[in-house]
Amino acid sequence: MSEELKTNDPLSDCGCESKRVVQSEYDRNMEVDLLVKRILKDYEGGRDIDKTDFYDRPGREAVHNITDNLIRIVFPGFYRDKTFKSYNAYGNLTVLIEDVIYNLSKQIAKVMKYISDGKDLDEKMLQSQAHCMAVTFCNRIPNVRAVLNTDLEATYDGDPAAYNKDEIVLSYPGLLATTVNRLAHELFLLKIPLIPRIMTEYAHSRTGIDIHPAATIGSYFFIDHGTGIVVGSTTEIGNHVKIYQGVTLGALSTSEGHALHGIKRHPTIKDNVTIYSGASILGGDTVIGENSVIGSNVFITHSIPPDTRVTIKNQEQTYRAKDGSMIFRDNK
Repeated sequence: MSEELKTNDPLSDCGCESKRVVQSEYDRNMEVDLLVKRILKDYEGGRDIDKTDFYDRPGREAVHNITDNLIRIVFPGFYRDKTFKSYNAYGNLTVLIEDVIYNLSKQIAKVMKYISDGKDLDEKMLQSQAHCMAVTFCNRIPNVRAVLNTDLEATYDGDPAAYNKDEIVLSYPGLLATTVNRLAHELFLLKIPLIPRIMTEYAHSRTGIDIHPAATIGSYFFIDHGTGIVVGSTTEIGNHVKIYQGVTLGALSTSEGHALHGIKRHPTIKDNVTIYSGASILGGDTVIGENSVIGSNVFITHSIPPDTRVTIKNQEQTYRAKDGSMIFRDNK
């Protein structure tokens, strides 16, 4: 075999046994068996990634299904389950509530070991406590719906492109992300770990909007377009706030890593503030005063007084022909 053929041989670099296996038609079941044993041996390293007690951790898909059912409960006429041949509000809601309580209780029981309150509970007490927390959460759904109605109003009033409110509920990613966040925030307030973050990351994957469940958000919250928005865990947002795509409400520095856990690292946004696309507002001491407008692409690391308009001036945008000659210049 020539040197060139050796170099281009797709089996030449594919592992110590692979070429021999293909050439001899080695039993593929044995091949899989060897790989399984090798990887199981790797699991014995005692590292954080080596945990194999699968049923002792919350199920991500289970939390996703709970979230979908909660959305159906919040918006009863918009997300009807296709498995129901006929629709009866009482019967449908009964099934959804029972399903949420049952499955949420199971997931809460699994995550209770991450907090001190649950570490010393026996299995019976753990299940009882988890059920109580699930029921307490479900009792808060009417309050969540009341605030979400203000978000729907703010979105409709603030977006001239909205045909009607049904369009917003069925298609706007901002309202979907806000809905999941408000539900997850209630679980966070109950000091339930992991599950709120799984919920908001589920919304993140569907909408491109990343809101930490610990963030505090007031009423009449409006996310316009939304893609790329990041809201950090210690962010505080007031009432009647409008945020456009690409906005970051983040930490000024995370160089100290987990030592910063629990410390306010993200900004406070007061009432009636509008933040346009691409703006970055950073730092736990940063406060954006009431009735302020933050322009596109600004970078803010200090507090802004009320009734302030922040913009970037004197940006130059040039237009040139293919030969390099100037057509005209804009000074923004």
